[in-house]
Amino acid sequence: MINLGISLLVYALLFLALNFGAGLSPLYAALLALLGFAGSFFLLSRRTSKALTALMEGVQRDMQAGRTEKAVKTLQSAYPLGKWQFFVTSQIEAQIGSILYLKRDFAQAFDHLQKAFSRHWVAMAMLAICYMKRNKPEQMKAAFEKAVAATKNESMPWALYAYCLEKVGERSKAIEVLEKGIKKGAADDTLLANLGALQEGKKMKMKGYGDLWYQFHLEKQGVVMKQQTRAVQGRRKIVRR
Repeated sequence: MINLGISLLVYALLFLALNFGAGLSPLYAALLALLGFAGSFFLLSRRTSKALTALMEGVQRDMQAGRTEKAVKTLQSAYPLGKWQFFVTSQIEAQIGSILYLKRDFAQAFDHLQKAFSRHWVAMAMLAICYMKRNKPEQMKAAFEKAVAATKNESMPWALYAYCLEKVGERSKAIEVLEKGIKKGAADDTLLANLGALQEGKKMKMKGYGDLWYQFHLEKQGVVMKQQTRAVQGRRKIVRR
């Protein structure tokens, strides 16, 4: 990328200047030039990261205000940053894909999620679900493996992986996944309860994860509406007291 190219040019110029201009030995010239390379690459990468962070803050404000289309357009305007730094484009693709998935625009989301950053576990989980809905269980598993690898000690990715495995008829594999998640340090009450449920031949219960679960759209909309209505009614009762 451009940042790397500029840094390599700095290295080459410094080496030539120190070796031929200042008369330093090739070894010392290379070591000092390497410091110049590292410093220039750090500063350039930091500049790109700051630009991306500022843009993401604007996207977050748009999302909170319900301006999803504007958020997507803002992210698309950041594509040129991908020419400067590694993984920037894949991070942008992960954000766009996630937003489109939340909007239930699954077809367009899928196109972006396929190019998403593999360390973005939410995007990888959404991609896995898209594969599941396309009856591609092997691709689903591969995407989920990336999701759990990105955040080994988080309960939700493991539970989501197991849920989808059970949904495609691989209950024994789902149990193995939850047991592996527990060994990796992701154990919590919800994960342990779901492991017990699967071992007893029962269905998993995911509502304990709250909005984090509902964003994956694996519950029917009617079920989600009922949950939200109950939550509102519960808050009203508390206020009346």
